[in-house]
Amino acid sequence: MYMSPLNKRRWRNFRRNGRAFWSLVIFTILFTLSLFAEFIANDKPIIVSYRGELFTPIFNFYPETAFGGDFQTEAIYSDPEVQCLIASGGLDACFDDPDGVSLDVLDGEFEGQPVETGWAIWPPIPYSYDAPVDRPGAAPLPPNGQNLLGTDDTKRDVLARVIYGFRLSILFTLLVTTCASLIGIAAGAVQGYFGGWIDLTFQRIIEIWQGMPMLYVIIILFAILSRGFWLLVILMIVFGWPALVGVVRAEFLRARNLEYVRAAKALGVSNTTIMFRHMLPNAMVATLTMLPFIVTGTIGSLASLDFLGFGLPSSSPSLGELTLQAKQNLQAPWLGFTAFFTFAIMLSLLVFIFEGVRDAFDPRKTFQ
Repeated sequence: MYMSPLNKRRWRNFRRNGRAFWSLVIFTILFTLSLFAEFIANDKPIIVSYRGELFTPIFNFYPETAFGGDFQTEAIYSDPEVQCLIASGGLDACFDDPDGVSLDVLDGEFEGQPVETGWAIWPPIPYSYDAPVDRPGAAPLPPNGQNLLGTDDTKRDVLARVIYGFRLSILFTLLVTTCASLIGIAAGAVQGYFGGWIDLTFQRIIEIWQGMPMLYVIIILFAILSRGFWLLVILMIVFGWPALVGVVRAEFLRARNLEYVRAAKALGVSNTTIMFRHMLPNAMVATLTMLPFIVTGTIGSLASLDFLGFGLPSSSPSLGELTLQAKQNLQAPWLGFTAFFTFAIMLSLLVFIFEGVRDAFDPRKTFQ
């Protein structure tokens, strides 16, 4: 891929910033793994072989009757009877004994009938974020070999919820930050470049808008409307876009009367080209300086709303809801430690990465 000399220098500076580069490597690995959360933590097998035919329960709905069962509802693959039906090829080869449901298939046949045994490939963690754990005892249950981070107060595997919650938090943050930043940069550029009454009008609107209590408004709207992922994304973008307006506006006000801008105007270059091709790159350092605060603030806002019960739907895997459970179950310290270290690692990696990006765009900084 072709890279301009300027971008090569920026990448070289970022690469030489060891803390930022290795934070990017670690974050990329963690985020990539979380994108395949269904293959890592799931109460459904990845692949099922039944009577010589392959099934993919992760992607498709299969009723229990597809495996020789009695019900049209989706097969519960963790049920020993369903596992027995898959392994026996749907034959009546399961029986009850003192140790539970067993399979008696010997030498490839059962009661004189040939048996084509089936098999299933399970994820490393056989629980989804909303699947209950079959473990004796009162919830929340402490960590053990079956649940490495224990369970929450409804017997759901904490590690599975962390994996899904990490992915949800990052995707939510990237979506909100990207959209809000684009709107904020465009608004700040227009204000700073044109100035005058446009700048004054926008400033008054932004002052009024920023004076509105975002969390309270979101809580009120969620009390009226049904909670949803996309509704929360839209509300966060609506209230988050003014964050970058101030720094971009200041950079454009400073650069609007510089020689290269006046020369471009004299040559007849369009305002859009001057703003976003010539002036915006010079304002990127100040813009990138604010991004770590916007990213961490978005993650904190999502966690705060989930902690208060006004964020994502209750069925969603939420790190904020895990924090609330830690508060309500002080006798289960693994919940609090898990929530703390998840947020600490996630936020630290993101801050180090954006600091490295900011320094890479700053022509005054070089790394040996």
